[in-house]
Amino acid sequence: MRMNDIFFWGIVLVVICLASAAFVCYKSYEIRRIMERMDRMIREAEKSEFQEEVYDESLLSALETRLAAYLTASQTAEQKLAEEKEKVKKLIADISHQTKTPVSNILLYGQLLLEKELPEDAVYCAEELNRQAEKLKFLIASLVKTSRLETGIFVLHPEKNPVSLMLEGAVDQMMPKARKKNIAVEFLPGEQYAVFDRKWTEEAVGNILDNAVKYTPNGGKIRIDIQDTELFVRIDIADTGIGMTEEETAKIFQRFYRSRNVSDQEGVGIGLYLTREIITEESGYMKVKSQVGKGSVFSVYLPGLF
Repeated sequence: MRMNDIFFWGIVLVVICLASAAFVCYKSYEIRRIMERMDRMIREAEKSEFQEEVYDESLLSALETRLAAYLTASQTAEQKLAEEKEKVKKLIADISHQTKTPVSNILLYGQLLLEKELPEDAVYCAEELNRQAEKLKFLIASLVKTSRLETGIFVLHPEKNPVSLMLEGAVDQMMPKARKKNIAVEFLPGEQYAVFDRKWTEEAVGNILDNAVKYTPNGGKIRIDIQDTELFVRIDIADTGIGMTEEETAKIFQRFYRSRNVSDQEGVGIGLYLTREIITEESGYMKVKSQVGKGSVFSVYLPGLF
């Protein structure tokens, strides 16, 4: 092969290499430009600032149009969800406000009736009126709390708190009922700290203690223990109550569930449901062990500081 031919093919090879390199660079630029445009669209959608533009009829534009339609639909759905959430919030607030005064008035007038000299049958009616009004007040409050929690209207604020201090507050609330039934309460405070919302966790544990008192016969016992585990602080609430079957323990956290064995007891079956919702919202969990006639042990696991 002559030198001129070698030189010619060498030039051709160099041109091909340069063209290939230019093509690769151009494609890389195109891919990067596409990714940047997609990223911009998604970021604008996250900030609710996305606006659909006018595109040509290329394949990229078709893809962008589909993405634009999807993001626009997502924004619309999110806005509708926010609007519905606001409606529920107003409805719950309205129900809470509209029922609070009538129920309070019923309780007030019932108490005033009991302060007067009434026939025996009238006294019974006034006392029953008060009991039913109290039950209605509790039911409305529980439903409002549950609805607010489920719809995210209020948010728990877990933070580092002493476990014993929270438990002391819950125990103090149920002690009057325990004394009436001569139920012994054993609780040895500890130094454990966990991450939880003080107010709502006290209410959650209070629901468990309230059930323990309600379903434990006169002269029974309730024991509260605290211990550290690898990742959680565990609170055990054990009672010597009527206990439950294994089938029932799988249902007690359902909303409005009540066992046929306790149908004669006051309650609406929402306390334990609300308790589990609160504990779960704090990244904790619950367990229960029970034997019919021997009592139950409710275990609450709160995130620790490990």
